[in-house]
Amino acid sequence: MKIINFDRPLEYYERVKDYLLENEASHNLILGITNRLLSNSDRLTDRPYLAAVEENNKIVAVALRTPPYKYKLILSRVLNYDTIKAIARDIYLNLKQEIPGIMASEPEAEIFAEEWQNLTGKPYKKGKSEYIYQLRSVKSIPKVNGKIREATNSDRSFLVDWFRGFYETLPDPIIKNPKQVTDSFFISDKRSLYIWENNNVPVSMAGCSDPTPNGIRINAVYTSPEYRSKGYATACVASLSQMLLNRGYKYCFLFANLTNPTSNYVYQKIGYQSVSQVSDYWF
Repeated sequence: MKIINFDRPLEYYERVKDYLLENEASHNLILGITNRLLSNSDRLTDRPYLAAVEENNKIVAVALRTPPYKYKLILSRVLNYDTIKAIARDIYLNLKQEIPGIMASEPEAEIFAEEWQNLTGKPYKKGKSEYIYQLRSVKSIPKVNGKIREATNSDRSFLVDWFRGFYETLPDPIIKNPKQVTDSFFISDKRSLYIWENNNVPVSMAGCSDPTPNGIRINAVYTSPEYRSKGYATACVASLSQMLLNRGYKYCFLFANLTNPTSNYVYQKIGYQSVSQVSDYWF
């Protein structure tokens, strides 16, 4: 077993992409973030953690963590659970780094958390668990009043409030700056934000970001509280998903909290199918 650390995102991507694409939906977050790193490699001020584990010259595990270093490690599906412990030791013993948490499939996530506790003496706590969904085609849904449109600069003021509300609903100890997140959808060519509007009144939003070789991730699904339970989020996500498929993507991906039956029902109603489950553990 051998751990390889990569300095350059392109070298990392070329070495691990075939392994990741064997389960593209499960690995859509790593693939999407790597794609973002490739586009911004000349502007990186801090080195990301880019690693792979090899056995008999074959990749058996992939890990990624990007600056700022308040963010957790993201671990791929693995072919050998011993590789999980090897990655934990590489980060803590070889690179002398601390990490706040891990995101991975189960049982990979818990195995890493246990090994991190053994190395550091720090206890761990399980955070949220999510389904990863994949969509190939959009199902017919009941007609909802309104239409989808791309967000514009004039929407920024209420979008900041919407993102604040969005993050307040997440059981995540790392809450992002709503203004910075809003701005990121306007300055990045890897992100777009769309609004469902009824009678010229914005009522719901959904974003897309981090394309993979064959798909793209839907995120930032949020409906203003006074307009909920009217089907706006369903219509917005369905319309955006179809729009993305029409552009040539084979798949759309998204994450949904296991503890939110409403959102899971909505996504399945649109045509999203669960492909795997991931969990967060915090140290």
